[in-house]
Amino acid sequence: MGGARVLVVHYSRTGNTRRVAGAIARALGADSEQIADRADRAGPLGYLRSALEAILGASTGIGPPGRDVAGYDLVVVGTPVWYASVSSPVRTWLRLVRRRLPEVAFFLTHGGMGAERVMSQMAALAGKRPAARLVVRRRDLASGADREKVEAFARSLARGLGAGRPRGSGRGRRRTKAPARLRRSARPPIR
Repeated sequence: MGGARVLVVHYSRTGNTRRVAGAIARALGADSEQIADRADRAGPLGYLRSALEAILGASTGIGPPGRDVAGYDLVVVGTPVWYASVSSPVRTWLRLVRRRLPEVAFFLTHGGMGAERVMSQMAALAGKRPAARLVVRRRDLASGADREKVEAFARSLARGLGAGRPRGSGRGRRRTKAPARLRRSARPPIR
């Protein structure tokens, strides 16, 4: 990686996002950290709690970050999609570290809809555009297609890091503000 320091941070309720995070960390030779959620998300009540927090755009209790993101050149952040929204542990983590984040890249895992919306939410929470994005569907995990996607994502990031900074990052630590339409809390229609 040409001496670039990379951190992969993720939250995983079911293990799918953890699996992808591990593959990305291995491919990039990166450090890895799982966000420690203090909420009980087991079983049907845990699922309902997660859905409600996603609908409301709520934060949740998490353990303190284990690593200082400011010591890295790139932080790759991963979340599962909850009700077409970023998971509340990742939302909380991004709010906590936003001002210290270097360049970022995002990935998510999901089984349904909402990938574009979640990527937009993550960019707004981080205050910057990602150098790269990766979307892994549940069927990709089942078929093994996730491996090819992770490899392509890692190659893209490695090329950007090899050039001295992630691709598309511009100069310095530019922060972008999400357009007003992305800051509003749009919810999927109830059917």
